[in-house]
Amino acid sequence: MDLQTRQTAGTAAQAQGFAPRRTIVLVGLMGAGKTKIGRRLAARLNLPFFDSDTEIEAAAGETIEEIFRNRGEAVFRDGERRVIARLLTQPVHVLATGGGAFMDPETRAVIARCGVSVWLRADLDVLLARVARRNNRPLLQQSDPRTVLAELIERRHPIYAEADLTIDSGDGPLELTTTRVIAALAGADRASRAPNSEREE
Repeated sequence: MDLQTRQTAGTAAQAQGFAPRRTIVLVGLMGAGKTKIGRRLAARLNLPFFDSDTEIEAAAGETIEEIFRNRGEAVFRDGERRVIARLLTQPVHVLATGGGAFMDPETRAVIARCGVSVWLRADLDVLLARVARRNNRPLLQQSDPRTVLAELIERRHPIYAEADLTIDSGDGPLELTTTRVIAALAGADRASRAPNSEREE
């Protein structure tokens, strides 16, 4: 068995018994696969799954589109910040966040304190193909989707890069991407340390 094979086998074995001790927070642009991969991740790790957009809608009694239209993006971002902070006080789970959530410094700070962040990175063409399947993205209704996404990539990718882990979310099977996320988490010391353990050190 060569070194690479031993490393791959070791990672697979490590990932098989992996149980995170802090919430896994998926970040990235719309269309990166946060919800679909998040559900698979939660099922494979036997954890609850939450989607921050769904939780915001439940708390507000309105859809994301309605919040944007009736009260504006600033009100939505404020609600998003509070909902994510509340979710991160819950027992360990998998949390898919909206595309703009990680851009907020307060939200990044609470994620860093309580969770382990995973950036699902995808290129423009992949994102465009995925978002074309749905027409309920408020930011994409303002202009040409390709232009909007290109601008979001330029602005947001440097911030997403601050996440603890980066996993490419391309055109391949979602199960394969999920496996790569689990393997990366299993190899990340941070994912195996409870949030309060860092304060005690």
